[in-house]
Amino acid sequence: MASHLKDFYTPEEYLKLERKAAYKSEYYTGEIFAMSGASRAHNLIVINVATALNTQLENSEYEVYASDMRVRTPDRATYTYPDIVVVCDQPQFEDVEVDTLLNPTLIIEVLSPSTETHDRTKKFADYRKIESLKEYILIAQRECRVTQYIKQPDGMWLFQEASSLGEMAHLTSVNCDLALEIVYRKVEFPSPQEEESP
Repeated sequence: MASHLKDFYTPEEYLKLERKAAYKSEYYTGEIFAMSGASRAHNLIVINVATALNTQLENSEYEVYASDMRVRTPDRATYTYPDIVVVCDQPQFEDVEVDTLLNPTLIIEVLSPSTETHDRTKKFADYRKIESLKEYILIAQRECRVTQYIKQPDGMWLFQEASSLGEMAHLTSVNCDLALEIVYRKVEFPSPQEEESP
């Protein structure tokens, strides 16, 4: 998320503006926020993970979308662009534009310092409203860390984390494995000195 535009928009107003816009914006309960550009590490992680998932799922009913597939919560309070979305079976869309997905199975977000708190709290709370969502993955870009939230049959969410390049994260919702060395291929983590600088 980045800059705030105007006081209040309806979902219809947001979609009308968004479909004509030269840049992407997300929608949160009446407010529109322009999205900022992504870092080199962020882009590398997204393409590494999307490629790994698409390769493993190429002969299945799943579809993998990276960065540009908008997702809507059932209450129409939130429209976002997750970094990666996977949907099982037949994707369902809001309207004939086929650009707003309603039934994601797996959502993956790559964290940045400016969005991490939002992705871990408010955004996750919004995503949990989506009945079809079975798993939420958060991938750090400044350190080796993949956090998984896996929906259990009773509706509770199980927390798991991997933090070593030698580890494998098993994505239960889509029955895929993500080797962290693949997730972080060509990604350079900042030095402790760089982490301390403003």
